[in-house]
Amino acid sequence: MKLRNRNQGILTALPYLLPSLAGMAVFSALPIAVSLCISLTGWSGMTRVSIFHGFSTFVKENFIGIKNYIDIVKDGEIWSVLGHNAYFLILYMPLMVIMSLIVALLTGSKHRGVGAIRVIYYIPVLTSWVAGALIWRWVLSTQYGPINAILEMVGIQGPAWLQSKVWAMPAIVLASVWKDMGFYGMIFMGGLQGISPEYYEAAQIDGANSWQRFLKITLPLLSPTTFYVVMLSLINAFQIFPQVMVMTNAGPNGATQVMVERIYTYAFSFGKMGYASAYSWILFVIIFVITIFQNFMQRKWVHYE
Repeated sequence: MKLRNRNQGILTALPYLLPSLAGMAVFSALPIAVSLCISLTGWSGMTRVSIFHGFSTFVKENFIGIKNYIDIVKDGEIWSVLGHNAYFLILYMPLMVIMSLIVALLTGSKHRGVGAIRVIYYIPVLTSWVAGALIWRWVLSTQYGPINAILEMVGIQGPAWLQSKVWAMPAIVLASVWKDMGFYGMIFMGGLQGISPEYYEAAQIDGANSWQRFLKITLPLLSPTTFYVVMLSLINAFQIFPQVMVMTNAGPNGATQVMVERIYTYAFSFGKMGYASAYSWILFVIIFVITIFQNFMQRKWVHYE
């Protein structure tokens, strides 16, 4: 009886779901399948592909098997690119989580004017990445940037941020944290509001100070939200692209080359669409493996009430 009712419910909901399912199939599932096929070809992206003449014919004419994947692994470039992605993650993840949590603690209070503070912190989220990256190019400029001007006022010679192989990636990290912390801060704020005040009241009666309440109550009960933020930001961090292209154009000397930038460059600058598609599938596998690993590790540190 329950199975019958469930099937009836599915049939009733299906007409309403069909438009969304059709859109997902045409604009998500189909391009994913096509990109996998293209990754097995040597297609340059310059010749026309017609569905009416048969996509299978196109694949047969350009099919080279897993050669693109073999060439990518043999080429030393991918390892340096993955190193740049890892370097970005090492700098970005701790700073982003800490700053987002600070934003949540500041904006989650009930003090006067907190609404204005929330708007200020959320403005970068609404800002276009191109506009935000251009702002940071100006802020970090060695000639007229305010950061180096402030450092010079206290007797410190500011680095050539975007022209230095050492400082270019930290500069991109600063811009990325500025852009993202308002969004993740709002997620943290939702998690903080979900913690019952009774826990804090009981701890205060027992004599726990603010720092002890934060360590023993807030952080453990916020771990599901922290896990969600870490997962989401990790996936997004592997897909950094506009800030790299606008701020450094993958320079200087390739110091900020990352996976998505390589995919774009090979596809639209070098005319190696099959090679770029193979790059994108390698990125997919990396993100998928890390996501599975994170889901496994959550059992060790995520605490649900």
